[in-house]
Amino acid sequence: MPSGQQARAQAAAITPGRRSPEEPAPPTDRVLALFGGHRLSPGQRRIARYIVDHLTEAAFLSITDLAERVGVSQPSVTRFATSVGYTGYPALREALQPIALSAVAGSPDSREEIRRNELQAAIDAEIENLENLRRLLADPHQVLDVGRELASSVPLTVLGLRISVSLAEYFAYAARRVLPDVRLVTRGGSVAYDALLQSREAGGSWVLAYAMPRHAHETLAALRAARRTGLRVALITDLTLGPLVEEADVTLTAGTGSRLVFDSYSAPGVVSAAVLQAMADAFPERTQARLEGYEHVAEEHSFFLED
Repeated sequence: MPSGQQARAQAAAITPGRRSPEEPAPPTDRVLALFGGHRLSPGQRRIARYIVDHLTEAAFLSITDLAERVGVSQPSVTRFATSVGYTGYPALREALQPIALSAVAGSPDSREEIRRNELQAAIDAEIENLENLRRLLADPHQVLDVGRELASSVPLTVLGLRISVSLAEYFAYAARRVLPDVRLVTRGGSVAYDALLQSREAGGSWVLAYAMPRHAHETLAALRAARRTGLRVALITDLTLGPLVEEADVTLTAGTGSRLVFDSYSAPGVVSAAVLQAMADAFPERTQARLEGYEHVAEEHSFFLED
């Protein structure tokens, strides 16, 4: 774990943007560098965000005062400090204090500017995720193959538990426009196993599963249950290795944004849309017939406002 002096040197060495080698990184970049590269829980991100937004004050607070300001327990602050690589909160505070003093001494960073820079940094991280995805999709064959396989599965099961529910719901909603039978599973345990078993008995051959951080034990259990029923698994996740990936027949990896309190999912959303496109293209006549039929029903029952 880095000492306070080592951490200060590491933070000063990170110089995003165009600066001369002699010019130190701005306080904002230096404090963000202390927290970068660590997978933090939403509660821990609240602590990090408070420190970023109130740097000149937070760097001198006791653990009791910081916990009270953020609205967390003192052990939560200690766990946060160890999660970002320090022996405890005193070591983290030691690393923060010289950065805070440099901000007081003449940095143009105001609290609002720090907050704005953090939001911009979150967007920059998402842009990087999309750039990585763009490079991945330079060869579209994997997505096209996955789309064709999923479009052939009747019924098709879509699985998403906990935070992954929203992505699974989006995919299932759109997939129902082009597939005759799409089944959504958003509860784990025996409920998930029962739904997967019924899908397999009805003739389904694939399940599309989402696994976004924090990755749940029940998601792993559901993937293993799917395999036991005889279903093949296509997985959309931010992971490239690990037990979840090992249970999948095919994995599409898309990074998540982790700079804010809760993750953002630009890249997984684009992957989902790409798979839906591949499914629609796999059986164009069926797709066209179903889309036209849906538009007729939507118009007849006035589902949508007129544009």
